[in-house]
Amino acid sequence: MDTRTILLDVGGTFIKRNTGDPVPIPSNGSREAIAEALRKAVTPGLTGGLTRIGVAIPGPFHYKEGIFLMKHKFAAVYGERFRDLAGIPENVSVKYIHDVNAVLEGAIEIMGLKTSNTALVSLGTGLGFSIALNGEVRYGPTGSPADSIWNLPWQGGILEDFASARGVVKAWTALGGEAGISPADIAGKAYAGDALAQKAYNSVGEVLGTALKEKLEEFEIDTLLFSGQISKSLSLMEEGLRKHLNNIRISRAPEGAVYRGISGLFE
Repeated sequence: MDTRTILLDVGGTFIKRNTGDPVPIPSNGSREAIAEALRKAVTPGLTGGLTRIGVAIPGPFHYKEGIFLMKHKFAAVYGERFRDLAGIPENVSVKYIHDVNAVLEGAIEIMGLKTSNTALVSLGTGLGFSIALNGEVRYGPTGSPADSIWNLPWQGGILEDFASARGVVKAWTALGGEAGISPADIAGKAYAGDALAQKAYNSVGEVLGTALKEKLEEFEIDTLLFSGQISKSLSLMEEGLRKHLNNIRISRAPEGAVYRGISGLFE
């Protein structure tokens, strides 16, 4: 990658960069706080002859014009341009991609999945999903993934309630686990041999396996990838997944896939 190019992975808590340390960003904070974080993320590059910035960011977002359209986070900058908030001059090229699509694009390149039908599940605060057929990612009209599963009806709520960070906690407390514990803590207990914690993660895997089965069969998916913080505990969910998903490759997306996906914007 050209040293005059920087790549940013904008989340709700941090802006991760291909060069330099992550920059904290308060997605539910004030306009000024959000703008300050964006400027901090790009300023080192701007002072060093930067010519291109690639940005992976969740939706809703106007990926062609670079405009924030989220109301559940970054609400304080709704309708504003990323470029303006970050103080990026007009002579610097800025391109945007949905974060889940970026990971899938990058994974396809890194793993050599150009002839595969691949699905990606992003497990974190929310539940992201994207599909690629014969190595081509399916984009919706706004630039977001063409296929989504987060709001599928599920047990009186939506799937994201049961397959996400809060889904892990929900499974844990439903089994009798104590309240006020994080998914990372539950995973730590599971890896230490706690049967209840193992069962909680396994149940999340079963939920996902059940929910995904029909869609993965519809698109003849042969490879299922996972990204996001909760996917770091994929091994705890795989047994539950495989109860419903047979003859399919299941693995985590490679580290750095998001940056490989973003860099494709300039190729």
